[in-house]
Amino acid sequence: MTRPPSPIRGSRDEVYTIVSQVGEGTFGKVYKALNASSGRFVALKRIRMEAERDGFPVTAMREIKLLQSLRHDNVVRLYEMMVSNGSVYMVFEYMDHDLTGILSQSQFSFDDAHLKSFCRQMLAGLAYLHHKGVIHRDIKGSNILINNRGELKLADFGLARFYQKRRRSDYTNRVITLWYRPPELLFGTTVYGPEVDMWSAGCIMLELFTKKPVFQGNDEIHQLDVIYKILGTPTTERWPDVTSLPWYELRTLREVRVTFWLGFQLLIFAYRWLSPAGLDLAEQLLTYDPAQRVTAADALDAPYFHQEQPPPAAPVGYVVSLLASYID
Repeated sequence: MTRPPSPIRGSRDEVYTIVSQVGEGTFGKVYKALNASSGRFVALKRIRMEAERDGFPVTAMREIKLLQSLRHDNVVRLYEMMVSNGSVYMVFEYMDHDLTGILSQSQFSFDDAHLKSFCRQMLAGLAYLHHKGVIHRDIKGSNILINNRGELKLADFGLARFYQKRRRSDYTNRVITLWYRPPELLFGTTVYGPEVDMWSAGCIMLELFTKKPVFQGNDEIHQLDVIYKILGTPTTERWPDVTSLPWYELRTLREVRVTFWLGFQLLIFAYRWLSPAGLDLAEQLLTYDPAQRVTAADALDAPYFHQEQPPPAAPVGYVVSLLASYID
């Protein structure tokens, strides 16, 4: 493994010592580093400069602009930007795990209270983003980070955009990883808002219990088919605007004779985890009609969090210590 020069000096005379490489994304490598002055671990995201003549990557600029405007307990924090030996780094708070890595540990199971806490923290982060006029557009397990205190934070804002709450704008529909992409994008819409994040959140909520993605399609057509087999086929009664979407006629609707509720009953029969209140919230998150899909703010008021036992509880102490022993 090739490491960047160490130590690295930040913009406020802070020196970072590289500990290890912890990941590599589309736009650069990510390192775990130690702040020599504070003793605090951070994550250094080195921005890949494919061609200097092209200037600073537009995607990175968008992510930086967004993150500089955000401050919330459930959104990963960008501490600073820095340049060292010709490389540009984003300095983030360090998070110990991502959700995909945690759920892949078959030896370990979270209590219902812990899963409820993760779900609530995810929704709290989304409620904040949407209140600030930001659509994330790539909610998935690897972009949901968790530390050893049981705190969950949304990360990777490379595809995020500001949106105007009172006027819908055109965006690309080639966003959101396929397994978490809502039906309206699969049908080609380019006019959408924060409701696309809520479908992804519904996928994550189920994944917390199943420990694997629920809608695993091979391509866009197959993705719709997988969704239909669990949720039933969308109808104009359930989704009045579906027939007006750009690719509706191109997406052959294979009739799946199963009601929405029965579709979920099949899912619960297979996994036997969601409670009635949890099932109700999942149904609201995975509503076909984006206009009827629950908002993050309203989802936080769901009976699942406030009326049903057990109450949400972050997985701290022995729970996370045991998990860390499996992952580290």
